[in-house]
Formats: sequence, C-alpha cells, structure tokens
Amino acid sequence: MHSIKVDEQAIQPSKIVCVGRNYVEHIKELNNDVPNDLVIFIKPNSAISTRLKAYHTEALHYETELCFLYQGGRFSAVGVGLDLTKRALQSQLKQKGLPWEKAKAFDGSVVFSDFVSIDSVDPSLSFSLSIDNEVIQQGDIALMIHSPQAILADILSFMSLEDGDIVMTGTPKGVGQLKPKSHYCAEVMLNGDTLLTQEWLAE
Repeated sequence: MHSIKVDEQAIQPSKIVCVGRNYVEHIKELNNDVPNDLVIFIKPNSAISTRLKAYHTEALHYETELCFLYQGGRFSAVGVGLDLTKRALQSQLKQKGLPWEKAKAFDGSVVFSDFVSIDSVDPSLSFSLSIDNEVIQQGDIALMIHSPQAILADILSFMSLEDGDIVMTGTPKGVGQLKPKSHYCAEVMLNGDTLLTQEWLAE
C-alpha cells in the first residue's frame, strides 16, 4: 500500500475520491458543460506516486487540487495534489460516453504534498501551482462550485470513507501538459500566508 504523510506520520489511504468540474473557468477551458450535480470519480491507492512523470503510455496533463484527509468523520488535514490525466484518452472516452478510469485512475496518476492538520476547513484556504517560477494555476474555496463541506456531505450520502482517505476538490483553469525537466511548485495558503509548499521535478 502506498502512503502519504500527515504531520510526519505515514498514512495509507484506501482510496482517493476526486471531484471533477468544480471550477467554472476550468469547465470552460475544456469545453465541458456545467453539471447539475457533483461529478465524482475514484482513484485507487495504487495511483499514489512520489515521482512526477511527464509520460506514462502517453503525454500527461497536470491538474492542481486542494486536497483533504478524512479522519474521525471530518476533514482533519489539508494538502495539495496533482491529478495526472491522459487527456487524449479522456477525450475519446467522453465522446463515447464511457467512464474516465483508464485516463484518470492508472498507477502513478497522482502526487501529493505532505498534509498539515487543521481544526476546520477555513474559507480563506487557497492554493497555486508555479511551473519554472511562473504562476500557472490559482484557486480558492470561494471559486469552487461545491464547497468542501458540501462535497463531503454528498460523498457520505452514497459511500463510506475510511480514516485516511483523501478527497480532491477539483482544479481551476490553467491545466496543461507536463514537461520533462520542468520545476513544479505547489503551495497552500491560509489567510494569505504559506501553510505548505511542495516541489517536484518532472521526469
């Protein structure tokens, strides 16, 4: 089982629950329709990687997301993750009305920062991704169609979460193809102050 770190403690998520189409501008950039209901898909534990690879069987796209760790019936820690997507394959699957798992849930399809414990989900939480020192993505809770609390309630209405499971809350505009040898730096801010930083060098 793959693990993530929360306050230096290793935790093995049983699954990662991901929210799609949760930012209006990202929906527009991919020419999708705004959904009436929450769009949810699952990544298995085997999707977790510590290495950011620009290619799997094809070029991969990054999607930066604010992530929460579930423990004790609530979101107990926050981090940031890159949801890695086989975009060309995803487009083919969508055109056929088929599920996205082959484009989203493959082994190595997500990387995470360490997580930091929180008492509650502060509405001032925000995040960003810089590539080679240029800010490419920025998001915050106010820009989300569905808030973290609404996402959690919706998930728990039809499935169980185990302690240690991770919920990814969607990506803002600015997604794009991973480039080998580029430097990726993701940050989570609280009230404008840096809460955590994670850096990756794409392989």
